[in-house]
Amino acid sequence: MSTQQQTSDLLAKFERLSVNMRKARSTLGEVVFGQEDVIDQSLTTLAAGGHGLLVGAPGLAKTLLVETIATVLGLSERRIQFTPDLMPADILGAEVLEEASDGKRSFRFLPGPVFCQLLMADEINRASPRTQSALLQAMQEHHVTIAGERRDLPEPFHVLATQNPIEQEGTYPLPEAQLDRFLMQINVDYPSEAAERRMLAATTGSDNHKVSAVMNGDDLREVQNFVRKMPIGEALVDRILSLVRSARPGIVDNDETALIAWGPGPRATQALSLCVRARALIDGRPAPSMEDVEALALPVLRHRMALTFTARAEGHTTDSLITSLLEKN
Repeated sequence: MSTQQQTSDLLAKFERLSVNMRKARSTLGEVVFGQEDVIDQSLTTLAAGGHGLLVGAPGLAKTLLVETIATVLGLSERRIQFTPDLMPADILGAEVLEEASDGKRSFRFLPGPVFCQLLMADEINRASPRTQSALLQAMQEHHVTIAGERRDLPEPFHVLATQNPIEQEGTYPLPEAQLDRFLMQINVDYPSEAAERRMLAATTGSDNHKVSAVMNGDDLREVQNFVRKMPIGEALVDRILSLVRSARPGIVDNDETALIAWGPGPRATQALSLCVRARALIDGRPAPSMEDVEALALPVLRHRMALTFTARAEGHTTDSLITSLLEKN
């Protein structure tokens, strides 16, 4: 096959995958109103092959968004409502002892809800740290170990977790090791008045809008594989490295690093590199741009760094600090 033919085939594949993702984005917008950035970032997370953490007050359609994403992308979905008494076995599954009619006893594995393609971890910060940590191996390795035996999870496998603000009563902060497993922390804010007006008209009438699948799990895997093959310019790589490294105390000497208790590790540069390519594909652009870095720096970095006590006391926030670093890098 000639080089020209290979290029033509790649462009045709790119266009097909991009059209599918834009169709999914449009379909989600018919159900979830006023959350365009949240929809974009959620789809970017999945296209890049990662997990997402949706943070916002109750009642902002986080659960509806995840359920609709599963339907639109044609993924098998399970939901776990995290509570303080939830145990790790409630997530992963367990072996039970059964007795056959002939009196013989044997163990049978009962898979937990983690054995699906899209797991919704609802209000993940209401469970104890021990139970939160039960997701770590599954999220990172895509398999779990029960009674010493490895059990692989379906492919693709993604976790979209929702979290209420930490200040609310009865919540537990997620450990840093688990936060770093999430590709993005997607903040969900209140919708605009116009969007809330549309929502009011659409959800309080007699019509119940239903969506249908526009993709399936194999299509999503194809998108994820293609994202990793997309080119990324050297200047863009340099900016990603400069931005992430400037957020690490002791690496770069600037006014911002004095406010940072701990900064993002190498996983942040990997995440930002994948996410900018995924965002470009969804938008129909063959290669990412500096604009993609600026659009995704906040959700990719905000949960991978922490401010010092002095910085918090002075009113600084992680988002304002990242915005300042973006202006300098």
